[in-house]
Amino acid sequence: MFKGSMVALITPMRSDGSVDEKAFSELVEWQISEGTEGLIPVGTTGESPTLSHAEHKRVVELCVETAKGRVPVIAGTGSNSTAEAIDFTRHARKAGADACLVVTPYYNKPTQEGMFLHFTAIADAVDLPIFIYNIPPRSVIDMSVETMARLARHRNIVGVKDATANLTRPLHTKRACGEDFIQLSGEDHTALAFNAAGGVGCISVTANVAPRLCAEMHRAWREGRLAEAMAIQDRLVPLHDALFAETSPGPVKYAASLLGKTSEHCRLPLAPAMPATKQKVREAMVSVGLLN
Repeated sequence: MFKGSMVALITPMRSDGSVDEKAFSELVEWQISEGTEGLIPVGTTGESPTLSHAEHKRVVELCVETAKGRVPVIAGTGSNSTAEAIDFTRHARKAGADACLVVTPYYNKPTQEGMFLHFTAIADAVDLPIFIYNIPPRSVIDMSVETMARLARHRNIVGVKDATANLTRPLHTKRACGEDFIQLSGEDHTALAFNAAGGVGCISVTANVAPRLCAEMHRAWREGRLAEAMAIQDRLVPLHDALFAETSPGPVKYAASLLGKTSEHCRLPLAPAMPATKQKVREAMVSVGLLN
């Protein structure tokens, strides 16, 4: 159920900064029609840190309503407050999400035991599959393989979105957590290499603007068409580079604006992409074949 090309959805916004619900629903429809195999609303790419709680919950509801069960929805429900994460996760279950993505608590820097207790409390409180989101560059802390293995024993904790870009990590995670623990890459550049080390898919930023190519790459990999998968990977590298030339989601929102999917607006403290970054994004999209 949870595999292949999955997208960390941007949250389209109007130029005045309000959430563009119509554009979001249209983006979800386009993603499904292009072959995306899973939808992740209100993660970091969805600007969850600057959405109000009401906006956050509404975006999850819109995603579930629009998807209509055609592909799984993994709602972002993380917080550095355990009580707040439980509230978001309860809402995701009520809204009909298929799973939730819970980031390691940022800023307050819990210990490994603190992370274990945080995720256990959420998993005990809500009967919904949970993916741990381990992203040290954003949250400062790195969940150890040993802590993840302890959490993997909980029936509601089913997998990880690994954004460490450490390609030895999935090997050790598979040994510690078992073959059934679902490993998803959170780093576009290394998606295929991550799959080769035990992963089954990627929660992608690039898929926001190149969903068909990302989906075809993962499908080719699963079907053993390795040369084709690697050729697509090579084709996408300049786009991956451009979309992370500045803090995401600034560049990918600009890229989406070039496709007419949304404005490029991000909420402060994210600044508009710099002119040099915009040029790099546009050139990459032309080189990949997304723009003329």
